[in-house]
Amino acid sequence: MKLSHSLAVLALSLLAVGCSSTGSKELPPLALQKIQQEVGLKTEWSRSVGVGQGKLWNNLTPAAEGDTLFVADAKGLVQSLDRFTGKSKWQTKLKQDISGAVGVGYGMVLLAALDGSIIALDSQTGEQHWISQVDSEVLSAPAINGDVVVVQTQDDRLIALDAYDGRQRWVYDNTPALLTLRGTSAPIITDQVVFAGLSTGKVIAVDTERGLPIWEQRVAIPSGRTELERMVDVDGDLLLNDGILYVASYQGRLAGLDAQSGQVLWQRDASSYVGLAEGYGNAYASLADGRVEAVDQRSSVVLWSNEDLLRRQLSAPATLASYIAVGDLEGYLHLLSQVDGRFVARTRVDSKGLRAQPLVVGDWIYAYGNGGKLVALTIK
Repeated sequence: MKLSHSLAVLALSLLAVGCSSTGSKELPPLALQKIQQEVGLKTEWSRSVGVGQGKLWNNLTPAAEGDTLFVADAKGLVQSLDRFTGKSKWQTKLKQDISGAVGVGYGMVLLAALDGSIIALDSQTGEQHWISQVDSEVLSAPAINGDVVVVQTQDDRLIALDAYDGRQRWVYDNTPALLTLRGTSAPIITDQVVFAGLSTGKVIAVDTERGLPIWEQRVAIPSGRTELERMVDVDGDLLLNDGILYVASYQGRLAGLDAQSGQVLWQRDASSYVGLAEGYGNAYASLADGRVEAVDQRSSVVLWSNEDLLRRQLSAPATLASYIAVGDLEGYLHLLSQVDGRFVARTRVDSKGLRAQPLVVGDWIYAYGNGGKLVALTIK
């Protein structure tokens, strides 16, 4: 996808998220109300990471491996940090603007650039292992299983590159929807299977060795008279846990799929353009209108719904202990109870917004704001 087309899609995506299908005037984000702080969010360290997410609705979520945190900004600054102290281990400045980040594993840090470059760095030194070129924009983090690196392009193709030297191994083509939101879910890779969500509302499983299809499942069916109304992108990252693949689609459904067969285990009509979290037998979703909901995985019944963040452009949720962490457009990180959805804590991370999903590692939360503020927090 060319950059000019991407910008057009970005404008349409913001229109779709911000306005109703009836064309009524957009309502402002709901003002925050005071909450009772039941727990403390302690800032262990904070630092600035370049320009942060940039201006193109990027979602450059950090990644962790062991005691190291990896983070990139939109202008190609890549940093390796001690995740307990925030001290720099190394940093490098790439020539390319970054659009998909950060993948990590098997000694490599993987990034996708706006010009279609896929870049592999050494996780210990930051030195470049290889660079490969694909002919479409990649807006999510590359995935690696040690043998191949898989990227998903904006036009719904999966491309596998050799993890050793970056040469292309296979391509799996899909026909994208006519109109899409700007973004894609990041593929999930195991030793044998790649899972991906598509702009057509489908989820697919593909063999990692040859790129052959294993199964596909539709989780959302387009409806409506206009192309805006018919958008059903799976844009939020998929979540794989205990053999269940969790999926959210825009103007479609939340669903849990059997990862081996693709069979739908549960589903519920909903609209979300970010990923899901799970815990306590529930799936947690940040919906497109700003509600945060808990859905029972056995019955697909909504157990609770928090409507105090309406129209605040929420990040994907993340679970920590008995809590849920979610960011918003004003840069607040909200902590909710998994039990009943009440607020238990709140802190502001970055005044320019908090779009990237909070990263939870052990008892630590890492929040990376749109303006480049990176904060490590613990619960006290």
